[in-house]
Amino acid sequence: MSVWARERILALAPDAASVVPAQQLARAGRWSDTGCTERALWGRCQGSGRTPYQTVVDLGPTPAYACSCPSRKLPCKHALALLLRWSGGQVAPVPTEAGFAAEWLRARSARSLSGPETPAAVVDPEAAARRAAARADKVNAGLDDLELWLHDQIRSGLAGVERAGYAHFDRVAARMVDAQAPGLATMLRSIPAELASDGWPARVLERLAALHLLVRAHRQLDTLPAELAANVRSRVGYPVAKAEVLAQPGVRDHWMALGSVDTVEYQLESRRVWLYGTSSGRWALWLTFAAPGAGLDNAVVPGQLLHADLHFYPGSGFRAVLGEELDATVPEPATAAALPTEDFAEVVRRFAGLLARDPWASRMPALVAAAPAAPERPAGPWRLRDAAGHCVDLLGLQGDPWPLLARAGGEPVAIFGEWTREGLRPLSVLPDRHGATFSTALAA
Repeated sequence: MSVWARERILALAPDAASVVPAQQLARAGRWSDTGCTERALWGRCQGSGRTPYQTVVDLGPTPAYACSCPSRKLPCKHALALLLRWSGGQVAPVPTEAGFAAEWLRARSARSLSGPETPAAVVDPEAAARRAAARADKVNAGLDDLELWLHDQIRSGLAGVERAGYAHFDRVAARMVDAQAPGLATMLRSIPAELASDGWPARVLERLAALHLLVRAHRQLDTLPAELAANVRSRVGYPVAKAEVLAQPGVRDHWMALGSVDTVEYQLESRRVWLYGTSSGRWALWLTFAAPGAGLDNAVVPGQLLHADLHFYPGSGFRAVLGEELDATVPEPATAAALPTEDFAEVVRRFAGLLARDPWASRMPALVAAAPAAPERPAGPWRLRDAAGHCVDLLGLQGDPWPLLARAGGEPVAIFGEWTREGLRPLSVLPDRHGATFSTALAA
């Protein structure tokens, strides 16, 4: 078992508030009875009480954590601190687990062997069909209302939209939620963000046109090609059971996690993690959700190499479900350095192909060979320049890209990010053959 990198451990923190106390605990002399095997890591940490907290980390393909402290966070600050000590070489390997660690591991294995409960079969197929028909009727009624609303926007013009703000879109978005079309509600609620910058009328009109196209496509759902029909259903918000996805054949590969983005959308936190199949050359998106403050799933973090089966949702998108996991490690630098990069012309062609299959796509993963370039105008965005001299804007940076600039040294480096119509949102820079490591620190 390879020792985890410090960056990977800090990415497991359930929130930013857990990082500082974990780092302090890792340096403190409060630890005793620590040890590690190929499977697990454990130790006792003296808190404010008389009895030390017992902390255990399962280092398997799906990491798990246990601690006798009262915190409800997973992992808690004690588990993070123990991992940081292990990463820093302060936990010695031993032949067998300590008693409290072995007991928890046995109980965890027993639960795993018992397997998940088998969902009950559909007792009444006719009732299920009636429910599906009722949902379709609700969606169609909601889309009729949406189309009328769209016609009103064009008829009255967009001049008052900027003053109306979020409420103007939130009302019709709430109607889409009632109509069981949550995908449309999300698209509507994303429009007001366009009002904050110059040129918003053209972008808002483009968003409204995309909604109109989706309404029309849904009305011809039964006549569309299977892939396009699946894309329409996904964009409207029809649910697809995870069990149905897992029932499809999986793609077994060594999947490298190249970047992740956390967002908060209407009282729901989400995390999207992008993965690349080193043998199949296929991109995948692992998407998880959580209520605010509940903590997002940290089973897959950037920089990790996952040997697993991924099962893809229907349609031309990238979303996949994690199936059987065979191993999870930190890749050798040569593995990441060997991943193929594209120039901007190749990325544009691939994005055009995606839009031809899914006109509502807003982003896609891209691994480019480029170097950062200074803004063209004062207060303008930083850019990336590829070997052909083509430039695109760098998006979403909190600060200036000095770490990325220092890493590149004026020469192209392998940068992963999300490609959009406006430019590239960089998420990580990959290792190279000169010893530079994987990093998500791009701006300062």
